[in-house]
Amino acid sequence: MGESVQSQIAPDQLALWPAVLDEASASRYYQLLQQQLHWQQPELTVYGKSHPIPRRQVWMGDEDAHYGYAGRDFQPMPWHPLLQDWAAQLSMFLRHPFNSVLANWYRQGQDKMGWHSDDEPELGPVIAMISLGACRELAFRRRQGQARFSVSLPAGSLLVMGPGLQQQWQHSLPARQGVTTGRISLTFRQIMPLPRS
Repeated sequence: MGESVQSQIAPDQLALWPAVLDEASASRYYQLLQQQLHWQQPELTVYGKSHPIPRRQVWMGDEDAHYGYAGRDFQPMPWHPLLQDWAAQLSMFLRHPFNSVLANWYRQGQDKMGWHSDDEPELGPVIAMISLGACRELAFRRRQGQARFSVSLPAGSLLVMGPGLQQQWQHSLPARQGVTTGRISLTFRQIMPLPRS
């Protein structure tokens, strides 16, 4: 990350812990979650056409942690016990509550995620991401301006995106031809109910 980019990001907006899990544990948890989660491949509608997303995913959490995205209402599946425990640990570590997790499984380098910001009004200001499996780069670009940078996310790492980042930056997980193994991304979130009108 260049100095010019660093100076544009507040210290509490983006932080990386490269090894909150050791290599053996990260590998074990990758295998466990790959086998035990009920992976889905939902479709999203873009310009009137429906397309399956280029990855597998599972949304889980507290019963009331549902939100709307791309014209759909996402209802969480019940917690996997391991991920519920990690959510509680992260809530204590970061002093911010988490009531849900979006798990994405990128099966190989062609699975990807396009440019976006997680700025829906019901999403809390902090997202904590644990990475398992293959090391991939998360790319960032400023929503206004030319600044760009990437962060490598090794297995066992924790990336925290803090308040204000989603309003100023977009992020993506680009496809990578040379990657032949999978990665699981666990993004812990706090879904807040919107006020009724």
